[in-house]
Amino acid sequence: MNEQTSLLPSLFPTQLSRKIMKALVVDDEAAIRDVVAQTLRASGWIVSEADSAQCAFDFMQQQQWALVFCDVKLGGEGSPDGYAVLRRFGQEQPEALIVLMTGHGSAAGALDAISFGAYDYLMKPFGAGDVSAISRSACSVIEKRTHRRVSSELSTSYISDLNLVGRSTAFVDLMKLVGRVASTSLPVLISGESGTGKEVVARAIHLRSSRAAGPFVAINCGAIPADLIESELFGHVRGSFTGAMADRQGLWQEAEGGTIFLDEITETTRHFQVKLLRALQEGEIRRVGSNHTKHVEVRVIAASNRDIEEDVREGRFRQDLFYRLNAVTLHLPPLRDRREDIMPLAKHFAKTVLAPGERPVSFSPEAVNLLERYDWPGNIRELENAVFRASALSDQVVRSEDLPERVRNFSRGRVETAGNDRSRIDGPLGELVTLSQIEARHVACVLAHTRGNKQAAARILGIDRTTLKRMIKRHNLDSSPRAA
Repeated sequence: MNEQTSLLPSLFPTQLSRKIMKALVVDDEAAIRDVVAQTLRASGWIVSEADSAQCAFDFMQQQQWALVFCDVKLGGEGSPDGYAVLRRFGQEQPEALIVLMTGHGSAAGALDAISFGAYDYLMKPFGAGDVSAISRSACSVIEKRTHRRVSSELSTSYISDLNLVGRSTAFVDLMKLVGRVASTSLPVLISGESGTGKEVVARAIHLRSSRAAGPFVAINCGAIPADLIESELFGHVRGSFTGAMADRQGLWQEAEGGTIFLDEITETTRHFQVKLLRALQEGEIRRVGSNHTKHVEVRVIAASNRDIEEDVREGRFRQDLFYRLNAVTLHLPPLRDRREDIMPLAKHFAKTVLAPGERPVSFSPEAVNLLERYDWPGNIRELENAVFRASALSDQVVRSEDLPERVRNFSRGRVETAGNDRSRIDGPLGELVTLSQIEARHVACVLAHTRGNKQAAARILGIDRTTLKRMIKRHNLDSSPRAA
């Protein structure tokens, strides 16, 4: 494991000293180690290689490293892993940029890695292009001297305490962003369809923040009557309204020192939004019926399954409150856009219903095919309910007949509709129709599929919402939400 060097190519920033452009590659698989090392050398790095965590620790004692690629699983059981390497570098060389590599990646793993200070999280199999992209990014970070510092007080346990199951690129990238956002105190706005796990992500942000020891208070704004929501959130004083028999502390104050999660924020009235804006701007609340304000220090995370920007344009949601809330915006992709996560989620839910000592539930190939082809309009929540039902009905093997009827018939129904609905391409008597008529029918079909959700429909059609609204107006289509 001798240190190898190469001349810096002309495209490499000239102001970067060779003294600091040193990279360490740690992996017990020689083939992976060689690919990463050679790619870095081609980019101008001075590279050393280690086949174990202990060897990496030895290198760390010898010199400073700017970039470290490290596999998560190193050696046999009981050997230090990639997180141990991350922790040691965080304590002794906090300016080193650590990239964790894994063949068993997941969204929860990405969240843990980034939250605990990793620069990036690379899932195998990856190519030389992925390594080169990280190399260029690392060069930019080093050149600007804005290295991310890793906390020296990392927990010794790196098993995620959250049910964040999935390894799709979309979800892993989202968890990387969550890991970076968590350490800040910025308000966060989470968007996504119902059932995509907005509260789970909000809890992930809270538990990875400096407020983790404080309370996490979740409020469904749509479930509280409009005339009571101010009292529920901010509290009231005795006699302020009929039934107010005593002073009451609101949920906002209960969240002091922690995080308050306002789900379905778009269901609130504009009158209440004014009060909420003041609480965000001034950090102060006033109980209903009181003349005194109280300072309360909380972090606010809001969420909605609606298109908030459209609500702002149509006057249903205050623009100033929207700008105050969306310092950071996270969009949760629907389950149909991350189909590779369906079976990992299904297996996870099947495990949760097992009695102690019970044999794990498995899925037949036919059941797997049906689960992966269904569009899951209710997203993760619908999948969870379907798996719970199927697991209860099965004899330890979930088969197609154990799944809900809507899941069993989904694929067949789509094929029959596509084959029988000739009016999509021709008229009722077989005559050809105009392109405008085809466009109108296709847009109407997509809107029906999304139950009137314009944002989702625009994404499926590959157009922006403004274009979609023009099409709806031009063809006089009904875009009102459909009942589930």
